[in-house]
Amino acid sequence: MRHRLEYVTVMAVRAFVQALPRWASLTFGSALGQLFYGLYGRRRELAVANLRAAFPSKTDAECRDVLRSTFSHFSCHMIELLNFDAMSANEMMRLVEVEGEARVEQAMVQGRGVMFYTGHFGYWELQIMVHAYRFKPIVMVARTLDNPLLERLIERVRTRVGTRVIPRQGAIRGLLRALIAKNSAGMMIDQHIQDRSAISVDFFNRPAATTSAIAALALRTGAPIIPVFALPLSGGRYRMIYETAVEPPAANDPDPVQTYTQRCTDVLEKYVRRYPHLWLWMHRRWRDLSTS
Repeated sequence: MRHRLEYVTVMAVRAFVQALPRWASLTFGSALGQLFYGLYGRRRELAVANLRAAFPSKTDAECRDVLRSTFSHFSCHMIELLNFDAMSANEMMRLVEVEGEARVEQAMVQGRGVMFYTGHFGYWELQIMVHAYRFKPIVMVARTLDNPLLERLIERVRTRVGTRVIPRQGAIRGLLRALIAKNSAGMMIDQHIQDRSAISVDFFNRPAATTSAIAALALRTGAPIIPVFALPLSGGRYRMIYETAVEPPAANDPDPVQTYTQRCTDVLEKYVRRYPHLWLWMHRRWRDLSTS
């Protein structure tokens, strides 16, 4: 019953926002975020604690101001996902400018596949859709939602542009097949991981359990690793930034997977430090490898 109620609520919001002018739907999304900020007390306080630890020079009031913007951002992100789902490819692309196209094209012509990564940062769901239209669809790993009805909805949105989604369990094999076939693969690297791929890296000066799969796959196949981030611009537009490929470790590196994973994490941290309100502070990111 709870799953059905959640699904009906989401579908009602979907119909409502798609009937509004886009600017009005984003205004609604921002207001909805402030409502969630007030309602989700436990997540809010967890996020404030994470922000304090990451930015010890910020006051409590400053951390809460960042977090209010974070809640509005993520609510707008979900609203925009519903908006983009109703758009044609041309309508989407008119709202997005791309930086670093040449880096992607150069990586693709190497013929070894390409690993793309990001975090729960910016407008990552939109960048999945835009990437498929601007270049070509990718094979991506995504956590399965607890609500199977909503899982089918989000999977339909992601796959309508040609993206193939594979669950975390058994993901390495599927990603490896994609790279061997000279295709592109994508992963998120900013969540607490407990499986066999987990290693500890430094993230905001604290150890964080992180997947090593992206580094291991790149080292095995020779595929370059390209960070990608979608940032908001004024006027309801977006910029997708394809960063320079992460430098692989030296041939004599004693722990190349650790080094490569840390370098990937460092790029993500740089963006989170620059735009802290665009990252998911509500996640329990910093936990021991042994904890749940």
